[in-house]
Amino acid sequence: MSDARAHIGDLVQRRASRPAVIAESAQSRRRLSDWGDQRLMIIAADHPARGTIGVRDRADAMASRVDLLDRLCVALARPGVHGVLATADIVEDLMLLGVLHDKLVIGSMNRGGITGSVFELDDRFTGYDAETIAAMNFDGGKMLCRIDLDDPGTVNTLEACGRAVTALAGRGLMAMVEPLPVSRVDRRTQLDQRPEALIRAIGIGQALGATSAYTWLKIPVVEEMDRVLDATTLPVLLLGGEAPPEQAYAGWQKALQLPGVRGLVAGRALLYPADDDVAAAVDAATALL
Repeated sequence: MSDARAHIGDLVQRRASRPAVIAESAQSRRRLSDWGDQRLMIIAADHPARGTIGVRDRADAMASRVDLLDRLCVALARPGVHGVLATADIVEDLMLLGVLHDKLVIGSMNRGGITGSVFELDDRFTGYDAETIAAMNFDGGKMLCRIDLDDPGTVNTLEACGRAVTALAGRGLMAMVEPLPVSRVDRRTQLDQRPEALIRAIGIGQALGATSAYTWLKIPVVEEMDRVLDATTLPVLLLGGEAPPEQAYAGWQKALQLPGVRGLVAGRALLYPADDDVAAAVDAATALL
């Protein structure tokens, strides 16, 4: 039996009888120091909050919370993994399981753009805010900033992201901005993978807020990454997506050699590999760093 499954009863009991223990756990958590000088591996697990639970051909891969926690515990225990990016429900479960000591915790902030909805690009901030991230002793906040020139909801997202960048920076916390050029086809949001489209999105995303002092970018690997990364002087983390890890490794490895790239933020690709060997998938990714 896994750590998560072995302790799920106790976790649920503490949530029901002692909700204040979550804040207590946050304050007693040992934070990771000097992480800005390291090449980072961060595990992302904020997909269910946007209604995304499928991974490749597995439509309900992330439906079981206990199974997801199980996989996260395995990933976070591997050498070279620095932390997690997630919404409050998942972060708090992991804290109660005791696996976030000496780890980075990045709170996912805007999850209101539910996958497949007519309002998907009006991505409201329904998760963490800067005040709570600071109060919970976390290390930063992440915001998804999808840009569709044909969707009026984009401007609301841009404005909200700008406010969040300013609020996080005012507290000395990382603002992880994920600027993505997208378009809608039959209510499906698709990433525009052309280098020139991502370059334009980077220019928009890195200028959000009253200061960029604490802004990091989270961007996908596309063609001509040397040209793409020439568009910014900010620290860059590469995102993973849901492609099988064996397909992602080559792109990651090449991009990691470029100036400015500070590590990886990967979720579904590593948590749900085809063979379900999470430890092996994570180890292969951290080896690239």
